[in-house]
Amino acid sequence: MKCPKLDYITLFLICFNILSSGRADLEQVTFYLHNKCPFPLWPATAPNTGHPVVADGGFYLPSNTTRRVSTPADWNGRIWARTGCVFGSNGKQACETGDCEGRLACNGLIGMPPVTLVEVSLQADKGKASFYDVSLVDGYNLPVTVTTKPSSQKCTVTGCSEDLNSLCPDELQVHNKKGEVVACKSACLSFNADNFCCRNDFGTPDKCRPSVYSKIFKDACPGYYSYAYDSPPPLRSCASKEFMITFCPANWGGEQNLIDEA
Repeated sequence: MKCPKLDYITLFLICFNILSSGRADLEQVTFYLHNKCPFPLWPATAPNTGHPVVADGGFYLPSNTTRRVSTPADWNGRIWARTGCVFGSNGKQACETGDCEGRLACNGLIGMPPVTLVEVSLQADKGKASFYDVSLVDGYNLPVTVTTKPSSQKCTVTGCSEDLNSLCPDELQVHNKKGEVVACKSACLSFNADNFCCRNDFGTPDKCRPSVYSKIFKDACPGYYSYAYDSPPPLRSCASKEFMITFCPANWGGEQNLIDEA
């Protein structure tokens, strides 16, 4: 029995679909996660609904080291850094901040607040701007900067002029076992009150106003969201295929070692 011959149109469509599929797989955005803190970090990622887990959701990043992480060109999610981690605790909390059920690879789990949170919404269409910000809506653990590669002032989320942990009011402080302040809760996270959380009767920009606590956050880190309806919105919108996320941007120096994603 002879196989039927393919006409030129059918053959063209098959080839086009194969090539188009290959191009889609190759469309990626690269994040460089750069640890300038004088201690190791365990960065973590969590996708929004419908998006894949990247870099297993978490990994170890020594001080003075950068790791390259690739995402789909339309990836939406969050990135944060965990601190003070000791794994192997049988499912118990392993990290002083940002923990995800004691796991090294969060695999889609959201970290325990308070953490300084990088929020990302990438646009796959060529030339369209992606959106990103740094949020303290749930609290703070480390200063972070975000920018495109090459760097551009209009595309940069700047870090903090002061360490919020050293300014944190007693009622918002998170301590480690040594009694050191390792994070600062937001007023919403600490008190769970509608006026601080911008919900119910306070669920609109005109009803939910800055508090004495969010003003402390804003004064120290003016480039970050200090509460849900922060205005003007500290949101960046830039088209790029490469972004640099730097933890402790002003605290550490030296030549960086680059680690590719496994």
